[in-house]
Amino acid sequence: MKEVILEKDIERIGKAGDIIKVKDGYARNFLIPQGLALEVTPSNLRKLEEDKKQKESQREKVKQEAASLAEQLSGMSCTVTTEASDDDKLYGSITAMDIARAIEIEKNIKIDKKSVLLEEPIQTLGIYEVSVKLHPEVTTKVRVWVTRK
Repeated sequence: MKEVILEKDIERIGKAGDIIKVKDGYARNFLIPQGLALEVTPSNLRKLEEDKKQKESQREKVKQEAASLAEQLSGMSCTVTTEASDDDKLYGSITAMDIARAIEIEKNIKIDKKSVLLEEPIQTLGIYEVSVKLHPEVTTKVRVWVTRK
């Protein structure tokens, strides 16, 4: 058996950065020539540790950027105007894309429509609290006013 460091995720074997034991022939004839794994050596282990530290610092930076954006969005409100009937039912509905566009237009903050968490599209006039997930660990609420044109 030979120990190798995986360079890429391989189904049913492991994820990139994992140190695994595989048969010598599998490592020598497939994993290493295909660039899927490296032999475990002191220099490769140092490289692995450096890569892990770099990825962790990058993740932390992205999380901090999301937290600062969440601070800007927290307690913010935006308005979406649309056509509606006399009994306050909308002609159509307000989707996550509409809310993301309204935030971008009003506050000049660009967020992805996939970040806006709507269980179902808004179909009546009113005020709604909508969650915006900016990072797996960072979520904030935005107040959305749906008004008649």
